[in-house]
Amino acid sequence: MQNISEWQPTKFVLRGGRLRASGDTRELGAGSRLIADLVAEAYDRAVKEHARGRLLDMGCGKVPLYAAYRERVTDVQCIDWANSLHGAKHLDKSCDLTGSIPYGESEFDTIILSDVLEHLPEPMTCWREMHRLLRPGGKLLLNVPFYYSIHEEPYDFYRYTEFALRRFANTAGFNVIELKPVGGAVDVLADVTAKLFAGARLSPIGLGVQSLTGAFGRRGIGRRIRERTAKRFPLGYFMVAEKLPTAA
Repeated sequence: MQNISEWQPTKFVLRGGRLRASGDTRELGAGSRLIADLVAEAYDRAVKEHARGRLLDMGCGKVPLYAAYRERVTDVQCIDWANSLHGAKHLDKSCDLTGSIPYGESEFDTIILSDVLEHLPEPMTCWREMHRLLRPGGKLLLNVPFYYSIHEEPYDFYRYTEFALRRFANTAGFNVIELKPVGGAVDVLADVTAKLFAGARLSPIGLGVQSLTGAFGRRGIGRRIRERTAKRFPLGYFMVAEKLPTAA
C-alpha cells in the first residue's frame, strides 16, 4: 500500500475497537449511513475471523477498510482502475479488474472486494482472477448492494441475488463459507427515504430516519422484522468464500 503514513479514515472508522460508519458527511453521504454501518458490522466480524497473511484490496478507492485489517495481515496491496472517483494515492497498481490482474498465481491469503462487483461489466473474469490469485485455503471477503439506488453512473451495471453470487463463486472454484443478506425491508425503506432527503437542508431528516432505523433493527421486534424480511428484501449481501486447499 502506497503512502501509508498519509492514510486517514474515510467511509469507516474504529470506535471502541469496532468498525463503524463514519459520521463525516464529506466522506460518507447522509443517505448511505445505514448501509455503511451494516456493512461495517459484517466486515468487523469477518476480518477478525478470516483476514491473514498477504492481503489484496481490489477496487480499493481510499482503502476505507484498512483500519479493520491492518493489524491482522502481513502485507497489503491496493489496486483499482485509473478512472476511480476516489483517487490513486494508495494504489500499488492501476489495472482493469475485468482483465488480467498483474500478480502471480497464489500470491495472496486474503482478498477484499467491497462495493465493487456491481461496477464490473464482465464479472466472471474477475471471479476467476480472484481464485487464481488466492493461495489454497485463502479467503475472499466481499459485499454488494441489492435494493439500492443507481450510483457512480454510468459504471453501475448489476444487482446480484444470493443465487447469482453463489453460482459465480462455485463456477470460479470457491467454496462459499458464508453468504448473508445485509439489512431487511425496514432498512430498504429507510435507505430510500434518506436518499430522497439527501439535500443539504433536508439531510437531517434522512439522518434521523436512518439513526432510528439502525437502533430499531438491533433489538427486540425491530431485529426480528429485519431478520424475517432480509431474505426477500435485502439491502445488500455479504460473502466469505474460500479457495479450497489442494488434496494431499
